[in-house]
Formats: sequence, structure tokens, C-alpha cells
Amino acid sequence: MKGEARCHICAACGVQFAPTVDTPQRCPICEDERQYVGWGGQRWTTLEELREKHHNQLRDDLGLVGIGTEPSFAIGQRALVVRSPQGNLLWDCITVIDDATITALRDLGGIRAIAISHPHYYSSIVEWSRAFDAPVFLHTADARWVMRTDPCIESWSGETKTLWDGMTLIRAGGHFEGGTVMHWPGGAGGRGALLSGDILQVAQDRRWVSFMYSYPNYIPLPATEIERIVAAVEPFEFDRIYGAWWDRNVRSDGKNAVRRSAERYKRALAR
Repeated sequence: MKGEARCHICAACGVQFAPTVDTPQRCPICEDERQYVGWGGQRWTTLEELREKHHNQLRDDLGLVGIGTEPSFAIGQRALVVRSPQGNLLWDCITVIDDATITALRDLGGIRAIAISHPHYYSSIVEWSRAFDAPVFLHTADARWVMRTDPCIESWSGETKTLWDGMTLIRAGGHFEGGTVMHWPGGAGGRGALLSGDILQVAQDRRWVSFMYSYPNYIPLPATEIERIVAAVEPFEFDRIYGAWWDRNVRSDGKNAVRRSAERYKRALAR
């Protein structure tokens, strides 16, 4: 008698796959040179197994509600909730979702929609969407990396997508062809903020950002791609940049940080 189909989750990238009876043999996202298969080989888990040993923490991260998993799982990014008059936006995603998290977010007004920067953070987006009846906005250039298709996924194309309350999704490219950042004009006390995932990676020296084709495998981007990223965000005003991990934020002067970081990066490439 065959077993029950389950949605398996890659333990290295945290992305949930479509239901299958048998465990998948490979994770295309991790076999791509922008990620990696763990040294111990491909490993899988499920959401039910994760909930036994992991829980989510919600806390303030420079004025936004951050959601991160404890102990850390897979890539270890945290998601962000942008609270806005016409509805809350969940920016990027994490794999673990449980009743406590759903209740806490409903108490904050729920989630109107979900937007993701790039495929490494697709995680369990279908589970999150169903919990809040929220569409998921993904750039069509990265459609091949969706491992669990669902009607909740709304592909968008072009260079920008206007949301509500002035928020805008921007295709910056770089790390992935559809690499997306989100401009929030109400951020930083009205001075504007950019939610960047690791399309613009906030550096250890948080006055700077960086840009890479592959972070774990240290593959840089060419100067032409750096110029494209800077040009994509240049029309938008922002003082603050929110990166992908707890407290990995450029607190102020964010737009100049992008400009000077790009110039430094191109100088390094030219040496």
C-alpha cells in the first residue's frame, strides 16, 4: 500500500516542494551554483517535523515586525511585516508556520499579500498564502524556480509593480534575473525605506551594501549588473535599507550607501 503524499522541504534552502509520495531525489535550487547541497548530501524534512523542534519569534526590527525561526533553519533569513493602512505586506518568507504565528499576525491585522525577493526565500509560500488568503507576488523571470505551484502565486513582469499605499516592487536583477526589492515610502519616518533581501546585501559594516551572483560560492557580479541594480532603485527615495537577517539594516543614508557601495565594488573588480 502506497504512503500518503507529503510536501517535502529541502533542509539546505528551506523550500517546500509539491506533494509527492516518494522523497524527491534532488533540489534544483540547491544544485544551482548560487546555493549548495550540504556536505552530508541532500536532506529532506517536512513542516510537521519542523514544528516539533522549531518555533517562530516575532520582534521589532528597526520599526518593522520581524519573524524568525528558532533555532535557525536552512538559510536563516527573517521575514518582515510592513503594516500599512490598506493592508499589511509580508516581505520575504520563512519555512516554519504554526498556529501561534498565525494568531499573532492576525492580531496585527493579518496579511494582505506576500512578496518575495528571490527563489532562496520561496520557502513554504503556499502554506503562508493559505493561512491568510493572501496572494504571493513573484517575478515571472524566476518562474522556473517555483517548486510548488499554486493558484495563489501571481506572477508579475516588467520592471516595477505598484502595490497599495505607495509601495512598489522593483526588479533589480543581479543575484537572480527576477531579483526584487520593495520600496516603502512610509518607512524611516516618511523618508522612505528599501526592503532588499540579499539582492542588495547589507554588509557587516552596516554603512555599506554588496552584490553577488552567488553568496555561498563567492561568485561576483559584473560591473554592468551593478550599474543595472543602482539604476533600478535610483528613481526612489529611501533613507533606510532592511536586509535579510535580524538587525542587518542600513539605518540611514541608504541611497548614498547604495551609490558609494556600487562604486567601491566596481573599483575592486577593476583591480
